[in-house]
Amino acid sequence: MKFIFIRHGKDDGKYRGGWSNQDIISEGKEQAHKLAKYLEENNESLNINKFVVSDLKRAITTANIANEFLDLPVELEPELREMNNGDLAGMLNDDALVKYPGLFFNTLEMNEKYPNGESPIDFYNRIKDWFYQAIETYKDVDGNIAFITHSGVINIIYYIVKGLNWSNKEKSFKIGNCSIHILDLSKMNFDVENYREFLD
Repeated sequence: MKFIFIRHGKDDGKYRGGWSNQDIISEGKEQAHKLAKYLEENNESLNINKFVVSDLKRAITTANIANEFLDLPVELEPELREMNNGDLAGMLNDDALVKYPGLFFNTLEMNEKYPNGESPIDFYNRIKDWFYQAIETYKDVDGNIAFITHSGVINIIYYIVKGLNWSNKEKSFKIGNCSIHILDLSKMNFDVENYREFLD
């Protein structure tokens, strides 16, 4: 089976993202409509049977548009949210630069939390736990699953499947808005059995 990861459409760069509930902008909606057309034209090979979607607005809107022609079940998954940036979520960049000068994702220590948010290691562990649990949950499902989520989430997945050590200081993989990233689980050798003990 395949996990098909898709980043949401473009949102407004004037605001801090993370757990922001800002919606996608008109350009992002155009991207999502192009994605919908692509998925419709290629679903014989993609064989998507459901969408599992971050419950942040920019991902939900993207999913609703992307599903326009397929009309598949949509399941919301809070674990697929971007990193929790706490008090900075949805804040105007100009305001954040004044209230929290010098505070960015890549300036945090691995165990340093955003104000009322997550630390980078919290974020990594959340996504890693979700990923291994998802493999267990969906391994017997017919067809493939499309996950509509965020660049930070997909980046961590890349690090996991490539066996690389992740940190917030490492270079990110290029993950464009509405880009598609296909992971064929049948070709991967995940140590799910040894990881299962940590899932409960």
